[in-house]
Amino acid sequence: MFRQRLPWIGPDLQTLRDTLVPQRWGLESSQPFTIDLTTGGGLLVQKDAPLQSDPWGWVLLVHGLAGSSERPGVRRLARLLLLAGFGVWRLNLRGAGAGRALAPGTYAAACNPDLLPVLAAAREAAAGRPLLGVGLSLGGTVLLNGLLEQPDGLDGLACVSSPLDLAACSRQISRPRNLLYQRYLVRGLIHQTLADPQAIAQDTSTALAQVRTIRDFDAVITAPRWGYADVDRYYREASPFERIRGGSGLPPMLLIHALDDPWVPADSAIALASQRPPTMDVCLPQRGGHNGFHGRGDTPLSSWADRRVAEWLAQRCR
Repeated sequence: MFRQRLPWIGPDLQTLRDTLVPQRWGLESSQPFTIDLTTGGGLLVQKDAPLQSDPWGWVLLVHGLAGSSERPGVRRLARLLLLAGFGVWRLNLRGAGAGRALAPGTYAAACNPDLLPVLAAAREAAAGRPLLGVGLSLGGTVLLNGLLEQPDGLDGLACVSSPLDLAACSRQISRPRNLLYQRYLVRGLIHQTLADPQAIAQDTSTALAQVRTIRDFDAVITAPRWGYADVDRYYREASPFERIRGGSGLPPMLLIHALDDPWVPADSAIALASQRPPTMDVCLPQRGGHNGFHGRGDTPLSSWADRRVAEWLAQRCR
């Protein structure tokens, strides 16, 4: 076990590339448990116990759109955090992964009624040690929205490739070059919705048959299920960019966003970097794609972004 500062490998020293190559490895200490929600049902958490009796702290790790706690990138980062001296909670958002049967419906970019009970349970379980968060892609947006309502929910937050402007992200994903990726996401979201333990109304099933884009899905499913009048209002009110610009009252944050991300525009992260909020570090490598960030010298079990996140989290605990 090591506690020393992890080496920082900057984008100026690496040729970063995006990767979708799946990797598998065990997390032998993982224990599943359920957090009950006041709205009914529960969320599934995979707890990865720390490898030492006195961990740096605990990390709440949240997956992205159409993901789960078992996605390769989530498991890869969890493994590195364990080796770095943390304990990890890998959260399955509402309807995701093996937690599908625990609660009806699906998650959203702003799902604070679900997230805040998780933050409270994680804070209690941390038992006075630092409680930190990492959000991958949409998982970072979820955590940012939670902190905007409850700033003391975490002691620090790292977001990797996270959408800060949902409308801009929806437009980007709908570009012709992203046709296959959007089709993959939409199929996953529809499958997740149709696997709902509660019966799907016939009109919803009919509407789903017409869904072709992420925006279609958000208009038919996400916005109405979370109480938004329409998809435009959902995108506007669930986008954290304008509310985090000042950074007032929020815990320290790290934003990592590659400038060549093909799916989530980097414009919002660039704007935040230019303003230099006092509690925010913004890292903008030229290359890296979306949640890829692999570079020369990386191994299948870690990436440059993973190590940068682990290093930054460790600094919050010193």
